[in-house]
Amino acid sequence: MDYLIHDLVSSAARRHADATAVVCEGEQLSYAALDQKVNEVATGLVAAGLRKHDRVAIYLTKKTENVLGMFGTARAGGIFVPVNPVLKAPQVGHILGDSGARVLITTSDRLRSLGAVLDSCPKLALIVLVDDKEPDVGLADGTRALGWTELLGGGRADPHRVVDIDVAAILYTSGSTGNPKGVVLSHRNMLAGAESVATYLENTHTDRLLAVLPFSFDVGFSQLSTAFCTGATVVLHDYFLPKDLVKIVEKERINCITGVPPLWMQIADQQWPEAIGSQIRMFANTGGKMPQPLLQRLRDHFPKARPFLMYGLTEAFRSTYLPPEEADKRPDSIGKAIPNAEILVVREDGSICDDDESGELVHRGALVSLGYWNDPERTAERFKPVPEVACRGMHEELAVWSGDVVKRDKDGFLYFIGRKDGMIKTSGYRVSPTEVEETAFASGFVSEAVAIGVEDDRLGQKIVLVATPASSAKEEADALSAYMRGNLPAFMVPARIEWRESLPRNPNGKIDRKVLEQELVSHHDN
Repeated sequence: MDYLIHDLVSSAARRHADATAVVCEGEQLSYAALDQKVNEVATGLVAAGLRKHDRVAIYLTKKTENVLGMFGTARAGGIFVPVNPVLKAPQVGHILGDSGARVLITTSDRLRSLGAVLDSCPKLALIVLVDDKEPDVGLADGTRALGWTELLGGGRADPHRVVDIDVAAILYTSGSTGNPKGVVLSHRNMLAGAESVATYLENTHTDRLLAVLPFSFDVGFSQLSTAFCTGATVVLHDYFLPKDLVKIVEKERINCITGVPPLWMQIADQQWPEAIGSQIRMFANTGGKMPQPLLQRLRDHFPKARPFLMYGLTEAFRSTYLPPEEADKRPDSIGKAIPNAEILVVREDGSICDDDESGELVHRGALVSLGYWNDPERTAERFKPVPEVACRGMHEELAVWSGDVVKRDKDGFLYFIGRKDGMIKTSGYRVSPTEVEETAFASGFVSEAVAIGVEDDRLGQKIVLVATPASSAKEEADALSAYMRGNLPAFMVPARIEWRESLPRNPNGKIDRKVLEQELVSHHDN
């Protein structure tokens, strides 16, 4: 029986030793080879000084070393921290500093891009460069660099012993108050998620999954864990051009794809030869609502595929899915609870809502994470006791109070209404308005700024920044745009910057976001 997340690899190696586990840029690793290399990374990290529960940040594109780094860290008894490769130095520096990472696995080019932010990471003791190059940036006293080959071929030391309730990973997700917050996941959380998702998606060892989403995104990591859970093959692909997807689906005989609405929009725009489209057996959507016309276009491209429309929280991995047979009957529904989870709709006082009554979505069960890293205050706000009517156990159980407003119909199907905290949902990411605004302030070009999400067919929401200039200089508009592009990942850069002489205020003198939202929505509708 699997108890730890890395057990998925070793047990699959026992059942399917010669089967292909991972494909990356044409190179293949069998489950037996994957298991061996994961062990080499684990023992190499411990020999290099990794202590139990040390955090290992992995800042790489989607490559085999990324997979080995995560699962090798888990097997070593450490905690892996996958960093989205599209993030820029300020966000990466925050994650390294906040997590207290002692090890960073990256490339020499990426290390160079981090520059001065490394000074804000005092706990960083070891940098592993997968391209085996010498670092060309100065390292702080007490920090040393090691090549990937040296790590795998160096000394050996026994991994630290951990149990299923120990922390396995920290996934960083945007918070409503600014900087990303780290969601703490145990081995038990991640295993329960893998088994649940593999169950309702009906994955088997014959599947070939396309991993196109970042591993720092819970559903991106799920492409690995569900594949390893069932002995399937996962094909790693760094997405650049939409037409590349058609080629890789054909070349690698992909039959399972999971994406977010902006990706599906681009996939739907491609020409899919019938023979290629017909090999897809399922496709799954997460990170935002899939419009019905888009769903129909994908069905036309993939006539044999079953569509799974999903909703999830990083704090609980996945929460609901809509069975494919319900997609036509209830296209606006986010479905029902996934296996081994219970989803409640709760009033402000903690009582359960009636049918068709709006309330907060509360997720209970084995997938509920351990809270936010090093942040007891925000953990207490989001992770609260399960309503008494739902749990009659002898111990206090914590659930995730999502901040999402939903309703449940008489048949038990759930429908998303909106967010309570003003987060912007764009390109499958939850983006903090505060983080966008703080970046604008840091530019020196604005005196006031408000980031607002406006509905968009392709992105879910697009980010509009409404700002007052710090001076009357005309060139500030272009300069601010350039600054935002240089300091934020592409998905966080405002689609439009709207300059105003002043911003609306409420009676307390604060900027009235509601009025701005209404004005922008009205402008968008017209």
